[in-house]
Amino acid sequence: MWNIRSLTGGDEEQGESLLGEDSGGLCSLSTTQRIYGFAACFVAGVACMLLSMIVFVKPMKFAVLFTFGNLLAVGSTGFLLGPAQQLGMMFDPVRVFATAIYLGCVVIALICALWIHSKVLTIVAVIVEIGALIWYSLSYIPFARRMVSELMIRLCDTEL
Repeated sequence: MWNIRSLTGGDEEQGESLLGEDSGGLCSLSTTQRIYGFAACFVAGVACMLLSMIVFVKPMKFAVLFTFGNLLAVGSTGFLLGPAQQLGMMFDPVRVFATAIYLGCVVIALICALWIHSKVLTIVAVIVEIGALIWYSLSYIPFARRMVSELMIRLCDTEL
C-alpha cells in the first residue's frame, strides 16, 4: 500500500510509496516538486475544461480545448506516480478496455473537430469521451463500476 510517511518527509523506510520514490534515479524531481507539478498540471487541465465552456458555441474550439484540458488533468498523476507506473496502471488488465475506449474517444473527438469539421459528430464524440473518462475513473474505486452498472440496470429496467 502507499507509504504516507514518504509523502510527508517522515521516516525514510523503503517500500512502495505514493510518489513512486523508487524510480531508480530516473526522475530527479523532489517530492515537493512532484506535488507542485501535479497541482499545476491538474489546475491547468481543469482551467482548460472550464474555459472550453465559454467557446461551447464553436464545437471545434470547444473539443480541442476540452480534450487538451482532459489530457492534462489525467496526465497530472504522472507527476505523483511517475510516467512508467502511471502507464502501467492505465494498461492494467482491470482497466485496459476503459483506457483504450477513453484514448480512442479522445482521438475521435479531435478527428471530428479538426479534420471532419462536423459540429454534431464533435459534440457526440465529446459526450462519449466524458462517459469514457467517468468509466475509466471509476476503475480506480473498488466496486464502483459494479455499483454504477447495477444502478443503471435498475434505472433503465422497464419491466414492472
